[in-house]
Amino acid sequence: MNKTIVVLIVVVFAVPYLCAANPQDLTKPIHQFIDGFNKGDTKSASAAYVSGDVVIVDEFPPHLWMGPHAVQDWASDFDKLGKAENDSDASVKYGAPTRTEVKDGVAYVVIPTVFNFRKSGQAMTEKGQMTFVLRQESGAWKIASWTWTGEAAHAMK
Repeated sequence: MNKTIVVLIVVVFAVPYLCAANPQDLTKPIHQFIDGFNKGDTKSASAAYVSGDVVIVDEFPPHLWMGPHAVQDWASDFDKLGKAENDSDASVKYGAPTRTEVKDGVAYVVIPTVFNFRKSGQAMTEKGQMTFVLRQESGAWKIASWTWTGEAAHAMK
C-alpha cells in the first residue's frame, strides 16, 4: 500500500514536467511562419496557423485582422502596402524566446525581431518583438495569434 501511494505522489508531481512543452516544439510554428514569410512561401507560412479564427495585430492599417481569413487578409494588405509605398525585400530576423509561458494547452511566446526591407531602394530596419499565442491542434503547436511591437522604421546606418 505504501508503494502505491509513493508511486501516485511521484506521478502527480512528475506529469506536469513530462507534459511540459519542449521550447523547440513551441518555436517550430513560429519559425515556419517567419521563414515562410522570408522566402515568400505563403503555403508554408499559412500552415503554421490553427484552423479557424486567428487574430493578428500589426503596425500598419487596419492594424487588426481577425477571423478564419485573418492570415490571408493580413498578407494581402501587407503586399498592397508594399506596392503602394515602393517597399521590397522584406525579411524578419528573430532570436530565441525571451519569455515562454505554457498552461492548459495554450502557450505565450515572446521573441526579439528585426524587420528589414527596402523603401524605394533605401535599406530600412526596425527592431521589435513579436508575441505569439499558440494552441495545440492535432498534436502540434499552431499559431492562434501574434502581435508586432517595434520602433519606427528608419534608414540603416
